[in-house]
Amino acid sequence: MKQQALTRTKDAAYIAMFSALIAVGAFIRIPAGLVPITMQTAFVALAALTIGPNKAAVSVLVYILLGLCGLPVFASGGGIGYVLYPTFGYILGFALSAWVTGFIFNKFKEKTYIAAVLSGLAGVFAVYVIGLPYLYLIKDIYLGSPVTAKTLFVSCFAIFLPGDILTMAVAAYAAVRLRKAVKQG
Repeated sequence: MKQQALTRTKDAAYIAMFSALIAVGAFIRIPAGLVPITMQTAFVALAALTIGPNKAAVSVLVYILLGLCGLPVFASGGGIGYVLYPTFGYILGFALSAWVTGFIFNKFKEKTYIAAVLSGLAGVFAVYVIGLPYLYLIKDIYLGSPVTAKTLFVSCFAIFLPGDILTMAVAAYAAVRLRKAVKQG
């Protein structure tokens, strides 16, 4: 019974820690096109590769709920109105990304650096699967400022790929080492 309570406490601490890291990642950013580059994808991947798909997805959902409740944890603030920001779809995509990254990583027998990078890149793709259509719909329907498919592809996807690959390489490197500490602790 004590062991189970200790495990739940550790899980809650890891979830809270990664929620906080994802929030901090929103403020480590580089302006680029319609969407700024942040460290959030790195922290989402780090969570997924370290604590697994379900706990990582919960940490992202906690982050999202904190932001929607009004805490200024998103790149441009917080509050329920944030759902109308064109970039909110990327934030929603983080939850799917966390789960996809962790799920795929768990399928690898060997938890190697390459497995972590590939899993992280699959997770990044999940962010775009939700983020791009959301951005398009908000810009077109809500803001009345449609973007072309070419602009969407270039400004909201293609320019980020090199950075996403580098970010996943760094996150995978950190995760492979951090997993050992989490397993022991």
